Amino acid sequence: MIDLGDFRGAAKRLEDIDLPRIGAEIGVGEDEIHAVIDVETGNGRGFDSAGRPKMLFEPHIFYRELSGAERKEAVRQGLAYSKWGAQPYPKDSYPRLRAAMTINARAALRSASWGLGQVMGFNHALAGYDSPEAMVRAFMADEDAHLAAMVDFIRSAGLDDELRRHDWSGFARGYNGAGYAKNRYHLKLASAFARWQGIRDTPWDPDQSANDNAAIEASTVALGRGAAGAQVRALQDDLATLGFYTGRIDGDFGPSTEAAVRDFQRAAGITTDGWAGDETMAALEAALAKVPSAGEGAAALTTLLERIRDDVEEALIIAKAA
Repeated sequence: MIDLGDFRGAAKRLEDIDLPRIGAEIGVGEDEIHAVIDVETGNGRGFDSAGRPKMLFEPHIFYRELSGAERKEAVRQGLAYSKWGAQPYPKDSYPRLRAAMTINARAALRSASWGLGQVMGFNHALAGYDSPEAMVRAFMADEDAHLAAMVDFIRSAGLDDELRRHDWSGFARGYNGAGYAKNRYHLKLASAFARWQGIRDTPWDPDQSANDNAAIEASTVALGRGAAGAQVRALQDDLATLGFYTGRIDGDFGPSTEAAVRDFQRAAGITTDGWAGDETMAALEAALAKVPSAGEGAAALTTLLERIRDDVEEALIIAKAA
């Protein structure tokens, strides 16, 4: 079952430095990145006024994703049709998306474009994600994920050369589709790029950025709603070992993982915010060190939680000194 709640996460905005930093991965500057974002979003923002990832549900794609009884039902409800433009887009696509998800959740997510780069859900693999729902969860958390996915898609689709050459027609054809000229997509890109060239760029030093990244990697990165990957799987496994998490070890930081983190934080007597940062990780490490072996019996685990609170302060001091 796919559970994305109300599609609201941390909704962290981009920092200015993110544009030149991520753009450099495909050899472009922030002006080219700004141009694509502006044309795709209209206002340069990856979240809507409700704090959800900016999204456009495409009924003609949903039609293509379905077959048989599911397609028939989607057509009956006005959620799918065979050709683009059969009906105007509503002001808010989320009600249609939610209705479509009751028919086929994954197909619905694949049939929408998401975030700053309006990456289609069916392009999740080209954007670096195992599934459309994993991509959406990451997008709920941070616009940095939007931008990284957009750049990964551009590279995977072989459009980075066009963007570096400022071949707006070639880029538009690959990114927006064969009807790009009718939508004046290439002209909008060229206009946006010209406008941003007249605006001072954010100072950015690749060498300094490498040093900063090394420092960040040396510290614990807080995990929260929308995060995904090996670190989340390890967190879920640790929480399960301590008896706080009973869900699937799937690497997706969703509502059940957040609830488990909060329960552990309350038991440990530390800040209860649902985020797994330095304080929480230190407390987990202290708790896991005292997990009894199978021969010692489960009864020892009950008293373990009572001792966590006393060990947190000492564990944090050790972690900071390391």
